[in-house]
Amino acid sequence: MPGSSPCSREMAEQVRDLCERLVQAVTVIMEPSSAQEHRLEALRFCENFKETCPVCVPCGLQLAEKSQPPVVRHFGLQVLEHVVKFRWNNMVAEEKGILKDSVMGLMARGIRPILEEEGHIKDVLARIVVEMIKREWPQHWPNMLTELEGLTKNGEVQTELVMFILLRLAEDVVTFQALPAQRRRDIQGTMTQNMEKLFTFMLGILGDSVHRYQQLKNDPAQKDKCQGLCRVALAALNTLAGYIDWVSINHITADDCKLLQMLCLLLEEEELQVETAECLLIAVSRKGKLEDRVPLLTLFGDNPMQCIMAAAQKAHSEGLQEKRYVFLKRLCQVLCALGGQLCTLTASPDVQVTIPVTFGKYLSSLREFTVHPSQFLRSSTLVTWGSLFRHDILSKDAALKAIIPEFLRISMRNTLKNGFPSKNDSPSCEYSRLDYDDDEDFISCFNCFKALIGDVIRAACRLDPFSGFHLADEWLQFQLSAPVDPGMNCSNAGDGLCSLLSPSFLEWEAMSFFCECVFRQVLRSPPKEEQLVSQGVKLLERVLIYETRDPLILSCVLSLLSVLLPLVRYTNNFMPAVLTKLFSALTFELGNKGPWRRSLKNVRRHASSSIIKICRDSPDLVVPHLDLLCTQAMLVGENERLSHFEKSGVLEAQVLISNQFKDYELQRGFLVQLVGPAVSVWMSEEVQRAISGPNELISYLGIETLRSGKEKDEDPYRKNRSKLLLCLSAMESVLKRTCRPSDPAEAEAGGFVVGYSSSGAPIYRNSCSEVVLKLLDSLLSLVRAFNSLYLPEIIHKMGDVYVSCLDMLESEKKNILGRPQTLQDVYDSPVYKSTEERMQGFFCTCYDTCWQILGALGSSLQQDYYSLPGLAIRLVNSAFCNLNNMPDFRLRAMMRHFVRPMILSCPPEKYDSLLIPILGPLFTFLYQRLSQKWLTSEEDYSDLNTESTEIMEVELVRLLTREMVDLIAIGCIARKVTDAPSGNATADEVRGAAQVDAEDEEMMNVDTAAVGSPELTELGKFLMSQEEVSTALLMCAYSPLVWVDTPACQRAASQLCWPLLKQVISSSLPSEAAICFFSNTLQGLQIHGQHETCNFALVTLALQIYSALRPQVPELRVVMEQVPEISHDSLEHFDSRLQYPTQKQGEKRRKENFKRLISGCIGKPLGEKFRKEVHIRNLPSLFQKKVKPVMNEDAILGTCAESLPALFQP
Repeated sequence: MPGSSPCSREMAEQVRDLCERLVQAVTVIMEPSSAQEHRLEALRFCENFKETCPVCVPCGLQLAEKSQPPVVRHFGLQVLEHVVKFRWNNMVAEEKGILKDSVMGLMARGIRPILEEEGHIKDVLARIVVEMIKREWPQHWPNMLTELEGLTKNGEVQTELVMFILLRLAEDVVTFQALPAQRRRDIQGTMTQNMEKLFTFMLGILGDSVHRYQQLKNDPAQKDKCQGLCRVALAALNTLAGYIDWVSINHITADDCKLLQMLCLLLEEEELQVETAECLLIAVSRKGKLEDRVPLLTLFGDNPMQCIMAAAQKAHSEGLQEKRYVFLKRLCQVLCALGGQLCTLTASPDVQVTIPVTFGKYLSSLREFTVHPSQFLRSSTLVTWGSLFRHDILSKDAALKAIIPEFLRISMRNTLKNGFPSKNDSPSCEYSRLDYDDDEDFISCFNCFKALIGDVIRAACRLDPFSGFHLADEWLQFQLSAPVDPGMNCSNAGDGLCSLLSPSFLEWEAMSFFCECVFRQVLRSPPKEEQLVSQGVKLLERVLIYETRDPLILSCVLSLLSVLLPLVRYTNNFMPAVLTKLFSALTFELGNKGPWRRSLKNVRRHASSSIIKICRDSPDLVVPHLDLLCTQAMLVGENERLSHFEKSGVLEAQVLISNQFKDYELQRGFLVQLVGPAVSVWMSEEVQRAISGPNELISYLGIETLRSGKEKDEDPYRKNRSKLLLCLSAMESVLKRTCRPSDPAEAEAGGFVVGYSSSGAPIYRNSCSEVVLKLLDSLLSLVRAFNSLYLPEIIHKMGDVYVSCLDMLESEKKNILGRPQTLQDVYDSPVYKSTEERMQGFFCTCYDTCWQILGALGSSLQQDYYSLPGLAIRLVNSAFCNLNNMPDFRLRAMMRHFVRPMILSCPPEKYDSLLIPILGPLFTFLYQRLSQKWLTSEEDYSDLNTESTEIMEVELVRLLTREMVDLIAIGCIARKVTDAPSGNATADEVRGAAQVDAEDEEMMNVDTAAVGSPELTELGKFLMSQEEVSTALLMCAYSPLVWVDTPACQRAASQLCWPLLKQVISSSLPSEAAICFFSNTLQGLQIHGQHETCNFALVTLALQIYSALRPQVPELRVVMEQVPEISHDSLEHFDSRLQYPTQKQGEKRRKENFKRLISGCIGKPLGEKFRKEVHIRNLPSLFQKKVKPVMNEDAILGTCAESLPALFQP
């Protein structure tokens, strides 16, 4: 170029050459056919260019010209963005100004028309401008808003870009807060000061674009122009949505709610409906001062309501279209949020709000969404209905009362489970396919919906019990007389039986659920209406005479029987019929000789649970018919087709009734007679020999038949297993259900008091002590034999089939892996698919029952159990033998069901003789075992099959670790709960300029909010005073900090570590132990530091350890010096302040300083580990805090030297 300097020509040539090479590199990167090595080489060149090249700005601007292909333009703009984010602080003011002007010029003249320009180009341009705003505005770019406003005059695409910039600015500053606190304060404060202008500007853009769009939309020649204007309107709506959530509510309600009126009118525009509804939803969902929210109720006016309902009806009438469906969801949420505002405002005495005259129209609108085929829309309205029905004022409104019968009728239909995504038998199916991934997802959501609608039905019946009872009566009468229709989905259990998808069962299931909700509410509290009682008694009579051979329907009948049971009190002759009906269901048979189906098992268990529930909750109704109960129970015990579960269930019911005797000797004699058969089996020579050792037990249970493959010869062994299970279940039932009278006077009169403690408290005895303790040695022998089944020599002798019998059930594995099997898949299958699976179920039940019994002995028998001679040795030699060979899932059950309740119920006088001999070796064993497991476990298993053995083993190690931490916490830690200040404001809180400083202080206080200081219990103090236990406890507490399990680390760090260590600091704690605990804490920060809860707990713990032990353990300084990137000067200063405090330093400040010291060892999330840091410099603050002037004390006293004594002179 003539007149240009050689330097500028050389730079221009350099820029041109670089741009050509960059275009080629970008083309190689984006070309699908490029070789991998060429693509990598091009990527390295591009990244190196962005990091090191001094002419990035001119290259980026040249590549971003609109004559370039879109991918090249995008790369050029990325280069400019990189310069702003990472080089801005090194640029001089002139360079910054040139870049800013160039970008603004690019927006004004260097982009294509709105319909032609690529979306990613607009996005990156908006990002560049926002990044510059975050660094320069308002101090160095005061006219930024004016410049943006001027850009909008250039055309639609510039207007759209300005909207993108304002939206992204609000997101970065307010929503994500992605910049330093001072810059955020300055920018947000300036935005708040200019918010009136901003809102006027955005509303003007929206109104102008919508007005012009409406004028041109019917003109085919102006189609492109209309689409451009529509794009601008959508951008304006999205930008408004980003501001409405946090600006002062006064801007939303200004000018007689102009914004809300405009949004209501825009609901008619199909192209803008969804975004308009989202803006409206955000507005009506605002929180804040009640008086500021009152204007939002203007939406209850006739015109807004008409706009909302007209738009909803039109969208629904057009059929299922995804966009229209999304719009309906938003409108439904708007109505629900509006109802929530009405409930809040009318309930408050601080604001005078009356019920709107259009409340009836509002309820009709809400009803229309409740009857919609979409399961999502139905669910969305339930919370609002519940709030209205429970509201003290609105529930008395005539319009709400009038709609209750209709709501209940709608609820009857809505409780019917239909609309599966995989089917086409309901209008709901189409909507379900949009909302749910599969049938399992639908069932999960439907169960939540069902629980929610049940609460709302009960709330409605509180207001109108007659309507609910009448509808339930009508539906129940219909189902009782209707024929059973299994439909096309028959059960595999037999011809004519229903499956879970059969029409009749779906009706019965919905009806029984609805009736249960209604009857429980209506019959809950006396006095009952006489008319309702008489109708209920007739219903109960019809239910009792109803007969069915379908197990699924019979289960529904049992549910109805349970809910109608309170009506028996109003009759004299129904209780025998009720018991007969329940025992008939308990012995229910399908009539075939095949394997037991889960449907059969479930109905029997339902009947058993119903009998137990009646005897527990209404024993006074059963006591007059005890003979009938015992007779039926005897028949059940003699029925060989019933499992131990049904037999133990009726025994449990009899034990519950025996509690009503309130006479120790009478109840003891009854229990001795009741469990006599089980005791005789236990004490028989055959069983005693079987439980004497593992080989004898294997022979008795028939496990050898599996190894030999002779499964046909298994029948006698099945009886042996059944007898053993029945004995264990009988022992558990008697132990857990026997109790003394709750009234001390009745207990003393009945002979349950055997003495008084030194404090004067009565000492009670349990009627089942004699029976249970007689079998204790046999139980311990059985537990020892069970534990010995895992001996290596036994495993080697029996082979793989035997090992699989001792393994977990598949259902438990799926639960651990988070993949529970749905009832839809298993209800119609056999209970056990193979003999091996049956054996697995047997061992699982036996193990759990044994631990449950041992765990319940202490709490039930108290001194009768804990005073047994040599109890600790007996337990160590039985329950705790061969733990080395037991799998983790068995250990976990033992700790949860046995060790935990034993610790909690142990009296203090037995700590030394019972707990010390057990807990010291147990915690040492757990520490050694888990340490070895974590050392050899696979930490990174993301690429493995989720059902693999490796995954299961790691998950079991994690569960066992958490169980150990929970055990220590429950036994040793007493949490003192204090009133915690509410540190952080809610997300919906209104944020204005004046609140910014307060928000910063709130964020600082979140971490330091004290929710309770954990202290040691008496048991914890005793254990820590015993050296053989305290060392093991400390190792078990500090080891989870370095194991890869965040929940265990968090609980150990926040609750266990410091209280336990604090107890032994005063004694001679070895320096090696102190270094180990402190190192574990710092290593835990490296592993778990990316998790906020762990970070807070571990930093607090590290500071506590360092502060307490640094004076007496100087070696901790050496550990600190090994922290990466630590400042030795800062460490020296911290140590000097710690050892020689000159002034009192706040705990919060001290913790912040310490956290900065160790920041090099705090782990980061994987996504942040290799991310380049973005540094935004603070500018001179616009909002300075006022500092109180420091008064000169000498000057003040000097002036008052003579006048001060004069005050005290007479």
